[in-house]
Amino acid sequence: MTDFDFKDRYSRQIRFRHIGEAGQARISQARVAVVGLGALGTASAAQLARAGVGYLRLIDRDVVEPSNLQRQLLYTEEDARNATPKAIAARNALAAANSGITVEAVVDDLDASNAEHLLADVDVVIDGSDNFEVRYLVNEVAVKHNIPWAYAGAVEAHGTSAFLRPGRTPCLVCLLGHGARVGHDTCDTVGVISPIVQWMASYQVAEVLKYLSGREDALSNAILQADVWHTDVRLIRMGGPKPDCSCCGRREFASLGAGRRALSVTFCGRQTIQVRPQEDVALSLPALAERLRPLGTVRANEALLQFETEGVALTVFSNGRALVHGTDDPARARSLYAQYIGM
Repeated sequence: MTDFDFKDRYSRQIRFRHIGEAGQARISQARVAVVGLGALGTASAAQLARAGVGYLRLIDRDVVEPSNLQRQLLYTEEDARNATPKAIAARNALAAANSGITVEAVVDDLDASNAEHLLADVDVVIDGSDNFEVRYLVNEVAVKHNIPWAYAGAVEAHGTSAFLRPGRTPCLVCLLGHGARVGHDTCDTVGVISPIVQWMASYQVAEVLKYLSGREDALSNAILQADVWHTDVRLIRMGGPKPDCSCCGRREFASLGAGRRALSVTFCGRQTIQVRPQEDVALSLPALAERLRPLGTVRANEALLQFETEGVALTVFSNGRALVHGTDDPARARSLYAQYIGM
């Protein structure tokens, strides 16, 4: 536990009349899940931790790479050298910044098999993901369990953010339909600069703090669109949910209903394929290291194992999930997984 006095630590936030002591007390009891610990997720998580949110669950499937360091502010060069799982590196950074809160790291993919387990017990979900498949899944859990969530995206120098409340605002399907799943720009294809990330994350967190402190009257009920390079800002007011929406109107949860997880998932622009068994397994990383060591170079710690041989590189986690690097062919990735890990 922290040795800092609660009122002293959060004194500037408490003095802000719209939060005060009562609002800060509510924030300290709140539970928030952050899905995706990339640029948006790390920026939002850092602000929430320093604001005193009592419990943070950090969910991410990936490891830290050198290209992350330009904008993902919780990570260090040492994290990139060690390919530390992002959830663990972020947890360690936040615990060092605020030992008075609880931070849980979940090194895993969010999919239909675990989404409700990971998200249904929190007060708010923060979207820090980089793909719409995950966002639609978050949206369905939010609607099904009546949990508000903060959506955001940022590429190049422009971004979009909105705080969505089931029954009070449109849901993601109301706003975008189902057509946003494919064909959109990503930071891997067109790049991104850090200022727009920080702007969108700050808007997310501001809306979340309003909600958690009991000041729903202050919520913008609007979509923020901004371009930091051309200094263009737009605020688009949201109405209510659409009665004929397939998700929040008819309560059809297509993503959750899929049930079975994908065996392979492509990381856009990364020459990396994620492969995982249909059900999680308890994989002994030390035993796997011993088996693979005669075949190539092995580095392992308590969280993951990295294996390289003849142009092949795999990052393997203890639940059987693996990242196969150097290919964008799912069939080849699954073949390499079966060859070296077993399927």
